[in-house]
Amino acid sequence: MRLLGSFRFEQTDPALFYGELAADSAAMIGDFYADITGRDLRGATILDVGGGPGYFADEFIRTGARYIPVEPDPSEMHAAGLSVPGAVRGSGMALPFRDDAVDICFSSNVAEHVPQPWLMADEMVRVTRPGGLIVLSYTVWLGPFGGHETGPWHYLGGEYAARRYRRKQGREPKNRFGESMFAVTAVAGMRWAARTPADVRTIFPRYHPRWAWWLVRVPLLRELLVSNLVVVATKSG
Repeated sequence: MRLLGSFRFEQTDPALFYGELAADSAAMIGDFYADITGRDLRGATILDVGGGPGYFADEFIRTGARYIPVEPDPSEMHAAGLSVPGAVRGSGMALPFRDDAVDICFSSNVAEHVPQPWLMADEMVRVTRPGGLIVLSYTVWLGPFGGHETGPWHYLGGEYAARRYRRKQGREPKNRFGESMFAVTAVAGMRWAARTPADVRTIFPRYHPRWAWWLVRVPLLRELLVSNLVVVATKSG
């Protein structure tokens, strides 16, 4: 409920929204990493694909991990005036890292912003060391937040929602459909999970309690009610 409540500040107070999301992400990844390795995040190398201006850095550094954000857009990297040592400019669809380079590869709310999200997911697997953790979390298009700031009008089409936003707000939306925001479905993520050579541990709806995780198994409901899908995998040795 806290995460959902903070979503309305994504445009007006991004530090608040992304700060809440960062805390949740660090806790989630710490739990999964402990589950597969028996260790906490101290000393682990975490690659954050689409790390933006670095709102997640403090949370992960606080855990004792080595945090490396990757972001293709230089204006986005410096949008908040933050400085993250070791930040890398690069595309998630062609990560500038060797194979088996990091302990954890993580991406939060980025797959819907790239034209080839499953190529990005493959790259995340490639750069993760054997036995390492991959966590891909993304916004489902037909969920309530699929249109980001243009919602809920995205249900009538991405182009319509963008035009309406421009007419009402007098400016272009930050996330422009077909350019920096794409219609990514829940079923597409599940199909990737079925074909990836990584070992998929679980797929769940991020903002739902444990008892509601069954939603991901129901074709139509998962597109409408699973606002954010998470795929958790480990890389085979």
